[in-house]
Amino acid sequence: MYCVKRIKDDLFWVGGTDRRLALFENAFPIPRGISYNAYLLVDEKTVLFDTVDRAITEQFFENIEAILKGRTLDYVVVNHMEPDHCATLGEIVRRYPEVKVVCNPKTVPIIKQFYNFDIDSRAMIVKENDTFCTGRHTFTFIMAPMVHWPEVMVTYDTTDKTLFSADAFGTFGAMNGNLFADEVNFERDWLDDARRYYTNIVGKYGPSVQTLLKKASALEIHTLCPLHGPVWRKDIDWYVDKYLTWSSYEPEEKAVMIAYGSIYGNTENAANILAGMLADRGVRNIAMYDVSSTHPSTMISEAFRCSHLVIASVTYNGGIFSNMEHFLMDLKAHNLQNRTVAIMENGSWGVLSGKQMREIIGSMKNMTILDETVTVKSALKEDQLAILEGMADAIVRTMNQQ
Repeated sequence: MYCVKRIKDDLFWVGGTDRRLALFENAFPIPRGISYNAYLLVDEKTVLFDTVDRAITEQFFENIEAILKGRTLDYVVVNHMEPDHCATLGEIVRRYPEVKVVCNPKTVPIIKQFYNFDIDSRAMIVKENDTFCTGRHTFTFIMAPMVHWPEVMVTYDTTDKTLFSADAFGTFGAMNGNLFADEVNFERDWLDDARRYYTNIVGKYGPSVQTLLKKASALEIHTLCPLHGPVWRKDIDWYVDKYLTWSSYEPEEKAVMIAYGSIYGNTENAANILAGMLADRGVRNIAMYDVSSTHPSTMISEAFRCSHLVIASVTYNGGIFSNMEHFLMDLKAHNLQNRTVAIMENGSWGVLSGKQMREIIGSMKNMTILDETVTVKSALKEDQLAILEGMADAIVRTMNQQ
């Protein structure tokens, strides 16, 4: 049975949700599931904006058939060729053999990599600022390379002021009946997933996102239709402002994230004592994570949110504790920058983790590493509390200076 949502008089959401998938891209936990958004316009010509993941194929085609009511599909616009949005493109072509595929030149080779159908005979190639009329509606196309694949573009409906934004402005999380962001408490229930989606999927490509945001700032946008998550028709500027912050690698909040790697609990204990000292100094926004029990995607997201990071690791096999090293390399891979970092190291004979953590963090852009390093040998001693107090003072001092 079909399940569609009307966005405008002639524009419909024909996507679906998947609550069974455990790992998005086989990498990121999605306990709240994921939505795959596709949109169908019924004008003088019918136009489908992107397709969906194979997991919801049956639902997707039931939705399309319910809206088309026997009409053929004239066009499918491919804004992004990643399989979670184009796994059913081949089936679209099979069911609607006359359909034209609207895409840019970079998209065609990727379609050929995934599919064997003749794309050359049915491709309608568009470039930056090209226009396309379907009857009442006129669309223009804006290239958005590396947000987050090289072929990505977004499509703007100049008639109804709707932006089909590809992976930009998407979020983890399945739909629960409400399609629009103003129908839910987005800041309370969705913002963490939106941040985790952006930082882990798109976060590496901040300059490319900034370029797209600059182009989008010239548009009058009444409706924002991403490929994952709620559709926006109110308070769009609020969400765009989040993207401006995240993509510029500026902290979202004055906050401290403490990430620790501990084997027998001694490094964790030192981290807990530091957190208490920070709280005593008036810091109210403190987040703590055990790198062995927290998925890296959560800590990546929090590192983008917080202004200050405390990295605390035991020495393991002469190096950084393996889960901490993985997290730090992930931070570097996602291009995090502009943070203040404090380092805490531990070891029972050779205390080597601090030097190696400093090297990784120092190789990242615009990272300020505090001089107040704390070195623990096996377990924190009372005579070291003053050193820990000094680290807490330095963190608070630099927070107040920002």
